[in-house]
Amino acid sequence: MNAPEKIRLTEFSHGGGCGCKIAPAILSDILAASPVRGLPQELLVGTETSDDAAVYKLNESQALVATTDFFTPIVDDPYDFGRIAATNAISDIYAMGGRPIMALAIVGMPLEKLPVSVIRAILAGGEAVCANAQIPIAGGHSIDTLEPIYGLVALGLVHPSKVKKNSTARAGDALILGKPLGIGILSAALKKGKLSAAGYDEMLKWTTQLNTPGQALADMSAVHALTDVTGFGLAGHLLEMCRGAKIGADVSFEALPVIAEALEWARQGVATGASDRNWKGYGAEVDLPSGFPEWKRKLIADPQTSGGLLVACASDAVPQVLKAFNGNATTIGRFTAGPARLRVT
Repeated sequence: MNAPEKIRLTEFSHGGGCGCKIAPAILSDILAASPVRGLPQELLVGTETSDDAAVYKLNESQALVATTDFFTPIVDDPYDFGRIAATNAISDIYAMGGRPIMALAIVGMPLEKLPVSVIRAILAGGEAVCANAQIPIAGGHSIDTLEPIYGLVALGLVHPSKVKKNSTARAGDALILGKPLGIGILSAALKKGKLSAAGYDEMLKWTTQLNTPGQALADMSAVHALTDVTGFGLAGHLLEMCRGAKIGADVSFEALPVIAEALEWARQGVATGASDRNWKGYGAEVDLPSGFPEWKRKLIADPQTSGGLLVACASDAVPQVLKAFNGNATTIGRFTAGPARLRVT
């Protein structure tokens, strides 16, 4: 579905998708001053390990999973923007092992610049994804802003004993990635007018694919930890897992799944500014081999919008986990005993 007006949404925003997240180093400084007051024992997951969503125990068989995510356009088509933003927001429910139950819309639009038809198309895209996830958009909030902003508050349920945190990986666990990397690079190529039609289709394919395997992973006791890869890139979100569990991780660069056209653009030096901001925040915690090319470094820090699930599981559970993804996932490394660092080989 396209709006009749020839509107390029990306022209209205300084960044796009999860690439417009506050840089990890700055975010850490901001949150360091936030007071931690008495927390109820029912709060199973809060802000302590930068997990994907908050989890609150309702009773012995149900816990509420709550999250919110919104951003400025990563693509020009309004309907596609709505789909991507909604898919990305719901992903945090699946990353906790939860089942989404409903959503609230977050809408900020420059009303003097965008026709009503464009705004309607954005909302229609979000509604289509929620229908696919079998949840209603039950309300929301809208304001007049300088840049287009769209996203969701997403709510879900999970059994309290089946919550999958990002901080509970174990040394020796296999590391599995559920989607290929390269979304930020494709978005940078799109903004430069270089992305092919096939590359755009591939970008849409992955950014609008719901991370539903998270629900199946919740039932697997051999899955020890779970998160999704978004604005801080693969290295950033993997380091969050390492810090939480106080262990290290080894990743083989050659094992990383990368969208083919994104790989070509990366080799030509196309990247988002967010990849450099990400690296400045956590690069000191990553060990790279001698002569590691700059484009590879930018790829592992590339911000992913609606990226894949990152799974820590016992090595003998790898076949079962890959089956949950219908084979569309890749083993990229393993967790190791030692300091909370990432080693790329």
